[in-house]
Amino acid sequence: MPRVTRDSSQRAGNGATVGYEAQLWQMADALRGSMDAAEYKHVVLGLIFLKYISDAFEEQRLRLETEQDQGADPEDPDEYRAVNIFWVPREARWEPLKANAKQPTIGKLVDDAMLAIERDNPSLKGVLPKEYARPGLDKQRLGQLIDLVSNIALGDAENRSKDILGRVYEYFLSQFASAEGKKGGQFYTPRYVVQLLVEILVPYRGRVFDPCCG
Repeated sequence: MPRVTRDSSQRAGNGATVGYEAQLWQMADALRGSMDAAEYKHVVLGLIFLKYISDAFEEQRLRLETEQDQGADPEDPDEYRAVNIFWVPREARWEPLKANAKQPTIGKLVDDAMLAIERDNPSLKGVLPKEYARPGLDKQRLGQLIDLVSNIALGDAENRSKDILGRVYEYFLSQFASAEGKKGGQFYTPRYVVQLLVEILVPYRGRVFDPCCG
């Protein structure tokens, strides 16, 4: 499968630009099987975030490798933190996970990667999902999902400038909210509702109509 990096002008009702997001959702949802959407949500979004920080890390690492003659060190965590990029330890990097996606131990490898990232990045402590090794998660499907996410460019400078992560998160959260029914609303607020609330709280232009005034 080619890397999914194209843009699109089509928009979904949730406000997110729809292109590869819809394709990604259809493919990921097909891998879900009988797992509940509320549970699967954390599996997918955790992997997407891991791919995002891995992409940003790899882009910076490659740049540092070309600057080693100037004193740059690709294995110095401070070289990454200085430019607001999370340090990704060796055991948590995406390529090894991708290479082992078909192994029965892939769940534990992902959990170990999440733990390693939290260990070396205190701001993420206790935030990342770490239940990929649990028996109820089909490891074959997990491997397929890793292969799928591998085809998305998320964290390089170009895609960070387009807020690709935000677009994917917004689209997925809206789809999970729909799949979960009314309970999903507590995790996702449609963009047009957020925009309305912001404009009411901070009205920079136009007039504010308050029918209850006076």
